[in-house]
Amino acid sequence: MGSVRQNRVEAAMQRELSTFFQRNAREYALGNMVSVTKVNISADLSFARVYISVFGAADADEVLKNINDNKSKVRGAVGVALKNLRKMPEFVFIIDDSIDYAMKIDELLKK
Repeated sequence: MGSVRQNRVEAAMQRELSTFFQRNAREYALGNMVSVTKVNISADLSFARVYISVFGAADADEVLKNINDNKSKVRGAVGVALKNLRKMPEFVFIIDDSIDYAMKIDELLKK
């Protein structure tokens, strides 16, 4: 459980990252739909783990690599949108495979 400030920053960051990837899907997500499922930010607000799901991609790792290659541009665009943050945290993008895991569990339960 984070503090109230952490929770607010996480929610604002998730909202801005989702909007950014929606508007710039062709360039950063290689034309695929990217959904930001969760953002976890450290207590000192210096690092943020961003969990993303990639839909429509033959290879989600390729999309993740492209996002990581352009991490500074993503950070800069989100920093402009969130002007009230004194310091913009470093992003660590992680593929969220919880949907695949849930589908696998559901399939096993049906057997």
